[in-house]
Amino acid sequence: MARCELCRSSAQTVSVDLGVCLRCIREDPQAARSVADQAHRRSRRAFGFPEGVPDDPDGIICTVCVNECRIPAGGLGYCGLRGNSDGRMTGVSPVRGKLSWYHDPLPTNCVADWVCPGGTGAGYPKYAHREGPETGYANLAVFFHACSLECLYCQNWHFRGQTLRPETRSPEDLAEAVDEHTACICHFGGDPSPQLPFALRSSRLAIERAKGKILRICWETNGTANPSLLDEMVDMSLVTGGCVKFDIKAFDENLAFALTGVTNRRTLENFRRAVHRSRGRSIPPPVVVSTLMVPGYIDEREVRSIAGLIASVDPDIPYSLLAFYPHYRMNDLPLITREEAKGIRRAALEEGLTRVRLGNVHLLR
Repeated sequence: MARCELCRSSAQTVSVDLGVCLRCIREDPQAARSVADQAHRRSRRAFGFPEGVPDDPDGIICTVCVNECRIPAGGLGYCGLRGNSDGRMTGVSPVRGKLSWYHDPLPTNCVADWVCPGGTGAGYPKYAHREGPETGYANLAVFFHACSLECLYCQNWHFRGQTLRPETRSPEDLAEAVDEHTACICHFGGDPSPQLPFALRSSRLAIERAKGKILRICWETNGTANPSLLDEMVDMSLVTGGCVKFDIKAFDENLAFALTGVTNRRTLENFRRAVHRSRGRSIPPPVVVSTLMVPGYIDEREVRSIAGLIASVDPDIPYSLLAFYPHYRMNDLPLITREEAKGIRRAALEEGLTRVRLGNVHLLR
């Protein structure tokens, strides 16, 4: 049982590595941020990443994501993808990326599978005479080997071992993976945000390769992208019948920093921006939201705030509440109970949302 370094309270739902409880994050945010910052630095140090967002006044500026790194000479950006070599930006670019992919048969385990065409046939069936799940077709699942955040509970944390490796792929390599059975491409990771110039380029090539056949372009993202790049993401999904799946990790900025190491302001702003830009299409829903219910941290109060935000923009936006599994630096936390999850879902509905789903229910205890 862990103890909060600030109030010294003990509980099974206090993460040993994070070292601070939810009450202190909310009531003493400055002190809590100091404790959390050390946890994130330890996490990043283990993989050779910069311990904080580089902010060298003489460094090269990268504006691809919210961190807007000023990379010092000889240094790396926060995501570990770009460097500064004698004043020249090195690393990934629109023509070289760090990623891998595989074909995942439809319907697949996706946070939007209960509302998207691949899982339900809604809006854009592969062929006019077909309805229902796209059995026999596949999602090209594209996993990006880097992220703009440092989530201490990351469910896909193993990608960190690949970020600093030299191997890269071209947009043409990815586009060539599209075949006659590919119905959609979903970009996730890690997160596509730090490599969006590459992802947008490869997606355009893939659409050309599809030669007029339906090829939906979807994104599963933390929402930290540069707003102009976000607009391109949204537009591409709108045209192709895909969706943008926002992973809103927290509403409270102090809690977001404690869990992810980065502000959530850009994410919340981009969510509103994406919904506004995609108004006019309801089937399939262009924007879907998910939140991981982290025991002891993402509680009913936090989800109620997120749900209130979503409802204020559009109450019909689908919202997936995902059950937690102990992972990475927060692998000492328990599973969430079925009753807790039901209470959290009820709170989201009470805020005015019309479509709220519990995901990963096999992980509930």
